[in-house]
Amino acid sequence: MNRPTAEILREYGPFADAPSIHGVTYDGHQVWFAAGDALNTLDPDSGDTRRAFDVAAHAGTAFDGEHLFQIAEDRIHKIDPHSGRVLATIPAPGGGGDSGLAWAEGTLWVGHYCERRIYQVDPDTGAVLRTLESNRFVTGVTWVDGELWHATWENDESELRHIDAHSGEVLESLQMPAGAHVSGLESDGAGRFYCGGGPSGKIRAVKRPRRARASAAAREAGGKPA
Repeated sequence: MNRPTAEILREYGPFADAPSIHGVTYDGHQVWFAAGDALNTLDPDSGDTRRAFDVAAHAGTAFDGEHLFQIAEDRIHKIDPHSGRVLATIPAPGGGGDSGLAWAEGTLWVGHYCERRIYQVDPDTGAVLRTLESNRFVTGVTWVDGELWHATWENDESELRHIDAHSGEVLESLQMPAGAHVSGLESDGAGRFYCGGGPSGKIRAVKRPRRARASAAAREAGGKPA
């Protein structure tokens, strides 16, 4: 498979008091990023950080349009984005080895790093509804325009993969530039991905492939991808 190199549009950070970036998500206005013992916000236009909640934030982060979800060791917390209060908790399917987190189709999608898996999970009970296998260590997970993407980080290399949500087959892939590793992954719903940079302390905005956007537009119009 041809793996074009990802185009980095912008870098943010490193940030004070956030030596490592874990999960990232986007609420339509701001980027939320997990930094171990705090959940922070970033204005993607100005690059300014605005506020932080003192909550455990060890891996993936997701937003369902109303609430945040945050992996904290072997649990997933449902969080009020206005107060930072934890509203509910479910077990994480990887038992502490969990990585990325995304919201789609009314469910959570959770990466399991070393097991090279992605789980679809009931957000109320934590029950595993589906398991997808990968051949790379899984870090961030995101959905955009009905497409499931996940990041990998293995042998000092990272890539962004668009996969079939039923079979796990890799449909397209972007190779990250050397040294640009991906911990968390999120889409802005349009032309860019936000990638957590792990111990670099950076978040990188990466251009989403034009072919993927054209395919999504064609599906919405009821036609075939160009």
